[in-house]
Amino acid sequence: MVKRIKLRTLFIGGCITLFFLVLVVRVFWIQVMQNDFWHEKAITQWAHTSVLKAKRGTIEDRNGSILASDVPAYTVVVNPEVIAERGIGAEVIEGLHELLGKPEDELKKLVEAKDDKGKYLKNREIRNEGWKINKELADKVKAFYEELEEKHNILETGVGLITEQKRYYPKGSLAAHILGYTNRDGEPIMGMESYFNKQLQGTNGKLYYQSDGKGIKLPESQDTYQPAVNGSNIKLTIDSTIQRYIEEAMQKAYDQYKPKSITVIAADPNTMEILGLANMPTFNPNEFWKYAADPGVFFNHAIKTRFEPGSTFKIVPLAGAVEEKLFNPDATFMSGSIRIKGYGKPLYDQNRSGYGEISYLEGVKRSSNVAFVKLGYEMLGPERLLQYVDDFGFNQPTGIDLPGEISGLVNPTPNNASENATIAYGHGKIQVTPIQQLTAMSAIANGGKLMVPHVVKEITDPNSGKTTVTQPEVVRQVISEESARETSSYLEQVVADLDHGTGRHAYIEGYRVAGKTGTAIKPDGKGGYDRDKVRSSFLGYAPANNPKIAVYVVIDEPADAVGGGAAAGPVFKEIVSEALPYMGVPKVTTSEGSSSAAGKTTPSAQRSAPDLTGKTMQEARKLLIEQGFDFETVGSGSSVVSQYPEAETLLASGQRIYLLSQQGEQASIPDLKGQSLRDALEVLNLLKVGISVEGEGYVTEQTETTSNGKKLVQLKLNPLNAYGEDIPVAASEEEAADAGDTGG
Repeated sequence: MVKRIKLRTLFIGGCITLFFLVLVVRVFWIQVMQNDFWHEKAITQWAHTSVLKAKRGTIEDRNGSILASDVPAYTVVVNPEVIAERGIGAEVIEGLHELLGKPEDELKKLVEAKDDKGKYLKNREIRNEGWKINKELADKVKAFYEELEEKHNILETGVGLITEQKRYYPKGSLAAHILGYTNRDGEPIMGMESYFNKQLQGTNGKLYYQSDGKGIKLPESQDTYQPAVNGSNIKLTIDSTIQRYIEEAMQKAYDQYKPKSITVIAADPNTMEILGLANMPTFNPNEFWKYAADPGVFFNHAIKTRFEPGSTFKIVPLAGAVEEKLFNPDATFMSGSIRIKGYGKPLYDQNRSGYGEISYLEGVKRSSNVAFVKLGYEMLGPERLLQYVDDFGFNQPTGIDLPGEISGLVNPTPNNASENATIAYGHGKIQVTPIQQLTAMSAIANGGKLMVPHVVKEITDPNSGKTTVTQPEVVRQVISEESARETSSYLEQVVADLDHGTGRHAYIEGYRVAGKTGTAIKPDGKGGYDRDKVRSSFLGYAPANNPKIAVYVVIDEPADAVGGGAAAGPVFKEIVSEALPYMGVPKVTTSEGSSSAAGKTTPSAQRSAPDLTGKTMQEARKLLIEQGFDFETVGSGSSVVSQYPEAETLLASGQRIYLLSQQGEQASIPDLKGQSLRDALEVLNLLKVGISVEGEGYVTEQTETTSNGKKLVQLKLNPLNAYGEDIPVAASEEEAADAGDTGG
């Protein structure tokens, strides 16, 4: 018995000893032999990385008005576990359905979501309806779950909000094809957002730190901090006001003619800064997902579509013939049709019976195809004509700083008579883009310089404060200044001749306009042309003697195949009629004994504000547009209740007139940027709102708030044109007269 106890004791003691030996060996192996491995393993559990998000840069227009910026956004989340515990699933589904518009069956799946083991999940985002919503909707969601808390006397409902950031475009669809957009994950999709993403996005920072098992930072944590580098801010060349003029005029034409698309580009021809660019149909970048069924709305025709331009292309053979001293405006030819050697069929004017024997100048004004075949094919010859086509930039991209630009293509078959002849009037083996057309016309307007169009005015790095300014870039001198002035004088008469000029619908009283119409019959896809489908266009600039703005309007398949003069000319007229006074360009009066187009001009006398009170808004708007006043309407009423400045008040050059259709706290606050303090105060006093002012000069920022139930407008002022632009001023009478002589 004793022996058995001793053996059992020895066995148990041996096992314990063996266990301790194994334990010691294991500890030795882990702590000594595998020390590096387990140390690194521990560090990974202690160490944590926190991402510091970089702020995406803003995009502004040339006057500092924000077009794109990051704003707070909120994502709705539900906790199925908590909702099930509280027994409020039906109420949550019904409430979120009413607020977010998400189908109830989809909400039910989220609210009752379980894992593979049948346990309720903890957090589920409500996408897409509850993903990155705005503050207004987020406040409604918050009020909803607070009401649930109060109703059921609980501290947590299982419904919550996560604060994030999203890209916001405060002006909605304005300049959408320039700006592009970022999707809900913050990825840039098109436009400036995509093209300049590297500069805009910046670089995220990181914070490395050590913590205990509960995630609490250790007192002796060895932190490593890498700061975030915020994205650069971009200021564009576009002017939001001119962009608005463009889009309003386009919308009227779009409603009237119901075309496939309309494209308009406006630029300063002296610098090729793009002042506005738009396509219709368009989209709102804040709601890009709503256009999934019609992806064509995102297409930027201004730089991505090429087509036969028709008669607007005639500016090239005209300029070439003038440069080569071949154009004699008084020489005559027989219009109607022309036969060319090597081609059996005649080429016709739009009016096949012609206009009889007419001068080449009348041929330009009437847009005679025969005249341009003679100028481009017979006088210049195919080789020289194609050289001018290249020199004006039609066989290469313009280099505009927007993504996806394609090149035009002018490639007639050598020695093919018809292909080389029809190029002279913009048909056949010729395809161009809208931006190429505008760039070529601007070369005539600015004295013969082909320039690179650009949309970015300057880029500022907020981290260093360094600003990089885009300088105007000249590609080449295409024609001489003298030839450009002469060509301009002929294009001016296309508009000013109200009897024969195809561009007469673009005539603007008080401004000298140069331009060219185009009505391109579209190919039918079978080697011929479909006369029921046209691409109507107008290409022009003003004032002709001192150009400030060049505009190209293209309407693709307007109803009833309306021509370029009748369809596109009025769009040009409306845009330029509003833009020039806004830019401070005064109207001119025609000197006695001079033609309205080419005579000497003098500035008109200082004008007085017309009496508009009591008129309907439609009547007042029409009158102001016709007389070239810059104006803005305030309120949604049908008639003018009051105006500022008052009737008969002498106006400074370019001063804006405000029309109020309703007064008091109901009226919306107009955009006062660029206005003097006096004008801004007068308008706000009429609206009976509170006012606070910071700074001196002209209004650069305005903010609306509410104080004690009353609207308060805060104005920030700075000196005009802080970044050093030239401010348009009226020329002296002597200077204006000289300019009229040189302008033809």
